[in-house]
Amino acid sequence: MKSLFLFFIIPAVFFSSKVEWLSPTRHDFGDIRQGVPVQVDFTYRNVSGEMLTIDNVRTTCSCTTPDWSEEMVANGDTSVIQITYDARKTGYFRKKIAVYFTGQQGAEKLYIEGYVE
Repeated sequence: MKSLFLFFIIPAVFFSSKVEWLSPTRHDFGDIRQGVPVQVDFTYRNVSGEMLTIDNVRTTCSCTTPDWSEEMVANGDTSVIQITYDARKTGYFRKKIAVYFTGQQGAEKLYIEGYVE
């Protein structure tokens, strides 16, 4: 029983998020046109109790471009990560965006999806 407790509680302590997402972490663009870039903003609030910055934002392909402020975000303040998707192929797509915050173990994950006509 003790090992079961440690299995669930320890990760929650060490891997707790430093942000609260104010927008959904998944966005469906629906049907979009090939070669016409689309954008979505993901908004978060710093709940870490200290100043926070984004170390890096990684995407799964060069068709997905992140843009974010490199300024420190004070505890309780909000900031935005803007994602631009420029479709090169037709058909369904689903892309993962990994957001790395200073001092946080692991990445926050965002997703975009849709269908390119």
